[in-house]
Amino acid sequence: MLAVLLFGFIGTVAGPGWNPHPLDEALVVQSPDVRIGGDVATTPVGTYETQTHTLTVELDGAEVRATIHEPVGAPEGRPGIVFMHGAGTATHDNFWEMTEALASAGVVSLVPDKRLDNYTVRYRDYPAMAQDYLHSWEVLTSWPGVDPGRVGVYGESEGAFIAPVAAAENPDVAFVVLVSAPVVPAREQFALATDTYLRNLGAPEQLLRAVPRLLGSEVPGGGFVYADFDVSPYQQRMHQPVLMVYGTEDASMPIVQGPATVIEDLAVAGNDAYTLRYFEGANHGIRIDGRLAPGFPDAVARWVLGLPETAGAEPRIAGGQPEQRFRAEPLDSPRWYASGDMIVLTLVGGVVLLVLGPALWVISRVVRRPSERLPSPLARASAALAMSVLAVWVLFVSYLLVVADLALNYEQSPLVVQGGWLGIQVVAVGATAVGVWSASSWLRVRRAGVRTGTVGTITLVGVHLGALVLMLAAGYWGIFPTLG
Repeated sequence: MLAVLLFGFIGTVAGPGWNPHPLDEALVVQSPDVRIGGDVATTPVGTYETQTHTLTVELDGAEVRATIHEPVGAPEGRPGIVFMHGAGTATHDNFWEMTEALASAGVVSLVPDKRLDNYTVRYRDYPAMAQDYLHSWEVLTSWPGVDPGRVGVYGESEGAFIAPVAAAENPDVAFVVLVSAPVVPAREQFALATDTYLRNLGAPEQLLRAVPRLLGSEVPGGGFVYADFDVSPYQQRMHQPVLMVYGTEDASMPIVQGPATVIEDLAVAGNDAYTLRYFEGANHGIRIDGRLAPGFPDAVARWVLGLPETAGAEPRIAGGQPEQRFRAEPLDSPRWYASGDMIVLTLVGGVVLLVLGPALWVISRVVRRPSERLPSPLARASAALAMSVLAVWVLFVSYLLVVADLALNYEQSPLVVQGGWLGIQVVAVGATAVGVWSASSWLRVRRAGVRTGTVGTITLVGVHLGALVLMLAAGYWGIFPTLG
């Protein structure tokens, strides 16, 4: 009981706490109608036949393929838009449904491949990526039939970090469309998304406490500097009209705090040309049941075609009512013993200690075939300790993978979430009991003067020390019942 309380106490005090503040600001939706207002006449989606062209765009030190989608028979002086991809790999075939719709309304689009030679999980340079996309923007400004003064950019998700950089660095960019924009630094957005997903699943409080302990720490091996990239200084230099789009069912983004921050940043630049649309029931990709939300392409097309009149047309904020319970905020960093490489060192070191002794014991018996054995019940107790501690971590990691799958697929399973967590805690308490049994058995053997031999002693020290390290780590990650 004392050991369980100790491990639970560690889970309470050893790392940063997690107490996200409720969002105390709101955006007033002026109308449920997502259509773009204003008196200017624009051609609707479906007016023109469309055609595509594939070309190569030269970048600084690389080249990418790109697709241009354009209307057939539309008048000269058409607007253009360059698409910026979200996270992950992406090609010039992305955004096809949207670019087809825009082209049918008279908007020319260019979608380049994402440059991948300088884009990795650990390293991303958003200002450099903005310069790459501006090469595509320059290509589109010189495309036949396109008005070079009417070419803007469209950034989706991670691409919404890049679009403001491009617009701030090149004032000739005509407009900016931000779709599912994180706005806050990625580390804060990841924490908000994780917290939201876990709360939606009904995850236990101990698991919520792991959010800052995981996401607030430095990543083992370094890198991930982009997780703290702040786009606000660039947004505060944007003078272009801005269209922001979110889905009300997007649990991964700060769908109220994000656009509110953009509006505040634009005000710093003296820019009030913003429009905000929320699509009811749409997800992060502004999709409902796998298809673009009704009215989404139409709203983008009319807003682009109607500029500058549509830049300030009422209603400014329309669509479904967004909900964001908590603020995305900076995370406290874990202490030195649970940050970055120490996380890996602790877990790997604990496992190595746990299995090294038994491995040496098996090897020694094969090579030397000693007659002595570890006395009973010490042999059984130490073996049970090693297996039970490993079982705790195998179950915990498996549980995290299952919970992540449920969250990402918007599924609910109280039996798995609550029952699985209770099961892990029961196993952890049981492993603690086995540890006490094994340690007390070893103490009795030593008091009785029974020799365990060099290899036997190494085995016992390794198993018990490794088990202690892994159980302390389990306490830190909240596996044991906490004290508050």
